Amino acid sequence: MQRNTGITEPITVEYGFLDNAADAQKLKENYIDYAEAVVRAVLNYIGYTTPTDNNTYIVKKGDSLWSISKKYGVTVEELKAANNLSSNLLNVGQVLKIPTESAPPEDYIVYTVKKGDTLYRIANEYNTTVDNLIKYNNLSSPNLSIGQKLLIPGKEIEQLDYDTYIVKSGDTLYKIANTYDTTVDNLLDINNLSTNLLSIGQKILVPKKLEEPNDGYLEYTVKSGDSLYSIANRYNTTVDELKKINNLNSNLLSIGQLLKIPTSDEVTYVVKSGDNLYSIANKYNTTVDELKRKNNLTSNLLSIGQILVI
Repeated sequence: MQRNTGITEPITVEYGFLDNAADAQKLKENYIDYAEAVVRAVLNYIGYTTPTDNNTYIVKKGDSLWSISKKYGVTVEELKAANNLSSNLLNVGQVLKIPTESAPPEDYIVYTVKKGDTLYRIANEYNTTVDNLIKYNNLSSPNLSIGQKLLIPGKEIEQLDYDTYIVKSGDTLYKIANTYDTTVDNLLDINNLSTNLLSIGQKILVPKKLEEPNDGYLEYTVKSGDSLYSIANRYNTTVDELKKINNLNSNLLSIGQLLKIPTSDEVTYVVKSGDNLYSIANKYNTTVDELKRKNNLTSNLLSIGQILVI
C-alpha cells in the first residue's frame, strides 16, 4: 500500500515472474538493459528527458516498430533482432537500440507522403531515383500511404542561393548552365544528379542571377521564333558581337535563354500600335532615311515591340 508522502511522489513498479528456463536465461543475459529500461520509464513518467546517443531511441506515445524503422532507415526485423524482441509490442519509455550501421545519415530530408504521391513523382522532385528511395527507406514495394515518412537522400541546399528551374523540351544541362552562368558539374553537384539526362517538367536548382549594375548591356529573353540574326538586326548590332559577349559557340538559341545586348548612348524607341517611320521621324526631328540607315531597315514596315535606334 502506498502512503501519502507529501512532496515525494510514490511510484509502484510491478514485476512479473518467470516460469521457464528460456525467459530466465534471457533475463540473465540482458538484466542491465531491462534495469535501465525501468529507470528510463520512471524518469519519462515524471517528465524527465534522459540524454541519449545516436544509437538509442526512447519510445513515445503513438510509436510503433514500423514508424521507428522508417525514421531510422532500418527494417522491423533488424530492430527486433537488435533488441531481442519476440513481438511488435512496445511500451512508452522503452529504450530501443538502433543498429549502428543503419543509423540515418546526416545528409537527408524527411518527406511526408501526400495524396497523389508516387515514388516516381517524389524521386523526380528531389532529383533522385525510385531505386534509391526504395533502398534508402528499406521499402518492400513501391506502394505508399498518406502520412508515411520517407527519407530523401542528398544534402539540403540553402534555398536562398538558388532558383528553381523547370526543364522544358530541348533543354540540356549545358544550355541551362550557360544560361545561368554556371557549369554542368555544378548543376550535377547541387542537384545530386548522377547523369546528364533530364526529363520535361523536372525541377532543378540553378544559381540565382545576381543583380548587376548597368555595364553597357541590356538583358534579352529569347522568345519563340527568335534567331541571333533577328535579335542583332533589332538591336542594331551583329551576330558575331552577340556571340562574343554571350560566350556562344554556335547560332543555336533556346526559348527562355538570357542574352546580353550591347547598348550605346543613342536614344531607343519601342514601336507601338499605329506607329510608322514617318511619325517617329517627325517626333524625333529626324528623317525616315536616317532611321532606316541607323536600324539597317530595307523597308518601311515596322512591328509592334520593335526597338529603333533614333
